[in-house]
Amino acid sequence: MTLTTEPVPPQTRAGVPAAIPLVTRFWALTEVRWATAATVLFALGAVAQLADAPAPLWWTLYLACYAAGGWEPALSGLRALRERSLDVDLLMIVAAFGAAGIGQVFDGALLIVIFATSGALEAFATARTADSVRALLNLAPERATRVRDDGTEEVVHPADLRVGELIRVRPGERIGADALIVDGASDVDQASITGEPLPVARHPGDEVFAGTVNGAGSLLARVHRPAGETVIARIVAQVQEASATKARTQLFIEKIEQRYSVGVVVATIALFTVPLLLGAALEPTLLRAMTFMIVASPCAVVLATMPPLLSAIALAGRHGVLVRSAVVMEQLADTTVVAFDKTGTLTEGTPRLVGIHPAGGADPDEDELLRLAAAAEHPSEHPLAAAVVTAARERGLDLPAVDDFRATPGWGVTATVSGHRVLVGNPALLDELAPKARATVRDAVEAAQTAGQTAVVVIVDGVPAGVLALADRLRPQAAPAVAALTVLTGTTPHLITGDNPGAAGRLATEAGIDTVHAALLPAGKVERVRALQRDGRRVLVVGDGVNDAPALAAADTGVAMGRHGSDLTLETADAILVRDDLAALPTVIALSRRARRVVVTNLVIAGTFITVLVAWDLFGHLPLPLGVAGHEGSTVIVGLNGLRLLRSSVWRRAEAGR
Repeated sequence: MTLTTEPVPPQTRAGVPAAIPLVTRFWALTEVRWATAATVLFALGAVAQLADAPAPLWWTLYLACYAAGGWEPALSGLRALRERSLDVDLLMIVAAFGAAGIGQVFDGALLIVIFATSGALEAFATARTADSVRALLNLAPERATRVRDDGTEEVVHPADLRVGELIRVRPGERIGADALIVDGASDVDQASITGEPLPVARHPGDEVFAGTVNGAGSLLARVHRPAGETVIARIVAQVQEASATKARTQLFIEKIEQRYSVGVVVATIALFTVPLLLGAALEPTLLRAMTFMIVASPCAVVLATMPPLLSAIALAGRHGVLVRSAVVMEQLADTTVVAFDKTGTLTEGTPRLVGIHPAGGADPDEDELLRLAAAAEHPSEHPLAAAVVTAARERGLDLPAVDDFRATPGWGVTATVSGHRVLVGNPALLDELAPKARATVRDAVEAAQTAGQTAVVVIVDGVPAGVLALADRLRPQAAPAVAALTVLTGTTPHLITGDNPGAAGRLATEAGIDTVHAALLPAGKVERVRALQRDGRRVLVVGDGVNDAPALAAADTGVAMGRHGSDLTLETADAILVRDDLAALPTVIALSRRARRVVVTNLVIAGTFITVLVAWDLFGHLPLPLGVAGHEGSTVIVGLNGLRLLRSSVWRRAEAGR
């Protein structure tokens, strides 16, 4: 067998760092280490207390927990106080030390642990945004080959290229600039920009984008955009802008922290100073003020919010959905419309043979047509060739050896198979044949392209033998997930894709989607998300490719496909479908809404206890032990109620009732 095609280097993800495991990055944060230390010390103190160890031992452990988990919020609270602002950070610390001051050191330590954990999660979310931008910058090409006027070449940084200069792009290289092809032809992998599932044929006059990967052909192209205005540079800017302008979301309790903090502090000071000014005794006045501080402290309110959301996160994680934080879990409940990317999200991202159309009245039959085409394509590395060969093997066809194999970038392959000269490739190959010969397969080509499929023509001994139709396949869970999301949100999901309108329309019909926006570059996807938000929608975007990252960042909630998602998309997303199971998406939204209902119930319980105990202390005489018991009781009740969401049966009910 004689191979005369030019070798192609492996198309590695050049310049893109391997994804750092989430656990490693999470642990690298100072807040996480201090929160972990506080949790361990609290657990040791609780064990020592339950084991009837000497009181100084477990008191020491609890106070060490105070120091580990409380120094940062205390410092933050003091900074806010210096700026004439009062927040829950300082109130939490005061309440914790107030609890310790009256002997309830366990209660204070528990409050410290909860608050430190919440701060660690927020720090992680902030660091992740910076990571996503750094990962995106690494997708930009690191070098380009500039062709001088005298024909010599030099390697330069892409930023040094000027509009009008020529660049040489060799096989397997990342393209250094947005440019127009002057000479040469090749298949270019543009998935990082457009999301198209297959490399696209590019010829003189066609545009290529910086950061995309050249195939087997050599290209000479003329730069037509400066480095700062390339499509990949605009993606960087869009992700940064979306991350910066996206409103900082907060848990419900954080939205009222300022007024609540000021109210409790002012009331406590008043309860202590006013009676003293009126001649009351110091000890009972101080005891009453401390009792008020304890019963009014937000321990139960914090526990009302965090355990249900954290329990829902843990439950979702066990079923293949990684939710980044409690804030994200809360946001999922607000979703009113979902927008899907196409390739790799609703589809499997791999082309498959979907139709075989022999030329009218001509031999060979379907199996023979596929056998000849697959044999000719077997030495090729093109994704379409792999799909044809896979289909032949699935049918159990034997592939004969080939001779004189040649690959023509952007056009197709030719080879001698069983004594026949076989050409497989682009429908443009038909232009070389007589009109009468073209007519035998013209209808099949047009039908495939109208249906959004990729048409591959097979020519045997100079005569059209037939057409192979290839297309990406819809994920099995896609249509049920779309139907479930329609019921949950009251709106049919949208499809936003860089693929052509024909392929997008066909896929949308199969999935049950009515609204399709096709042929979108990343900026177009962001604009569609912004348009939905301007209409008052809460948008959730699901994607997998680099080109989806700006839309995920701009959306209210971004969800990435875990198995095949790009590093950047995984960094940018608020949640990840670890197993690429779309059926889990409506379930996790239903779970989020269930968690929100539990939060509201808990807040009512906590608010009722606080109101009754505060009123009792203000208008009657609330014994300190009874106040502490009531406060602790409400804390335990809301905590246990939130932990109910850890049960697997909750996921099944969310799945059934979504």
